[in-house]
Amino acid sequence: MKHTRAFRLETCARPNILSLQPYRCARDDYKDDGTNILLDANENAYGPSLDVQGNLHPDASNLNGAIDPNKLEVDLLGLNRYPDPHQTELKHHLCKLRNLHTHTTKDLSPEHLFVGVGSDEVIDALLRCFCTPSHDKILTCPPTYGMYAVSAQVNDVEIVKVPLDPARGFQLQPEAINAALSSDPSIKLVYVTSPGNPTANLLSKSDIQKLLEHPTWNGVVVLDEAYIDFSRDGASLAEWVTEWPNLVVMQTLSKAFGLAGIRLGAAFTSPEVARLLNNLKAPYNISSPTSALAIAALQPNNVAVMRANRLKIMEQRQRLLHELPKISRIGRFLGGTDSNFLLVEILDKPRIHGGRPSNKSAMALYEGLAETRGVVVRFRGKEMSCEGCLRITVGTSKEVDRLLEETHSILEGEKGIGLGTDKGDGRTKEEEEVKEQDANGVIA
Repeated sequence: MKHTRAFRLETCARPNILSLQPYRCARDDYKDDGTNILLDANENAYGPSLDVQGNLHPDASNLNGAIDPNKLEVDLLGLNRYPDPHQTELKHHLCKLRNLHTHTTKDLSPEHLFVGVGSDEVIDALLRCFCTPSHDKILTCPPTYGMYAVSAQVNDVEIVKVPLDPARGFQLQPEAINAALSSDPSIKLVYVTSPGNPTANLLSKSDIQKLLEHPTWNGVVVLDEAYIDFSRDGASLAEWVTEWPNLVVMQTLSKAFGLAGIRLGAAFTSPEVARLLNNLKAPYNISSPTSALAIAALQPNNVAVMRANRLKIMEQRQRLLHELPKISRIGRFLGGTDSNFLLVEILDKPRIHGGRPSNKSAMALYEGLAETRGVVVRFRGKEMSCEGCLRITVGTSKEVDRLLEETHSILEGEKGIGLGTDKGDGRTKEEEEVKEQDANGVIA
């Protein structure tokens, strides 16, 4: 490689980019090799919400990419053409899904929508739209989804944090948030998550309204509803954007619809904000196959598949809530039960002997499950107010069988006697801290 005298990467690249740590995701540590049971990324264990029994037809003879409500036709010969830059048909189906008139009598229309490559593009687009680098700020409420912080650092935007209230089941603290907004006009966005990640609880609608009603703050409330379809019917506030011009509601097809692989996220908002987001996006950000699969998933027969799979997940969620506490070193479930995962404490000794939540015990179980039993969950003990916690995605019946069996074996078996105590693996406190921070650093 030739070297030039003038070029120096460390002074040419932006300082905030040079300081970025590599993005770590769920598959960096434990691969999808066909043998592992993956209960760590909140994916839909029952697969995509597509009726594939004779209804999934890649049709090379179909040149216009039309969608039959009962069939999926992917326009293979049309892949030489750029996709629809506006995605009006897809937006129409997303609006139809959310126009329930639970929170308003008004209707969503395609003009209320921006669609992106997963919710991650939406998060980033909002930052680029509203925040001036090195000047403006966002506000987040930990414990929360880690991608807000990653995108903020990429965009050189500072973060103000107002924690959720663990004493109230990880609800917002609207008075504290509003006080922060009053004192710092450089805060342009407030990111809140409902159901929460990793807390799995719906936020109070009245608390969100208090933020929207702030009398002096000139900014936008961003409500992330990635897991909304696992909660009660009518819980989504997507249609509420027709009432509040300072509200953005993010959603995705990655979770309840089981389509994480197509990377499709959406932002419901006012037509004015949607116009800004659509103006700044890349011209063809949603691929033709992604659009075709998303439109197919939103057809009535496939929405029915999603709801049937959701019921199965809810059944297994209830089973975990009932069965896990039978293991003596399982502590409390924190947060709520409004998602396809649970947040649970791992204790340093049995409950009857005064066991307390322990990061060392949680890490030992996390590693034991993944490295020797082929069951992968997510360590979250370094998140605020989540000491000793694992986040466990709800799997299929067979996957839950295996999780319960292996968890019981590790925590109750002979080898579990010294788990997470000074009789453990011989790591120093410093080594244990590094290991915990590393495991907690996965964005999922």
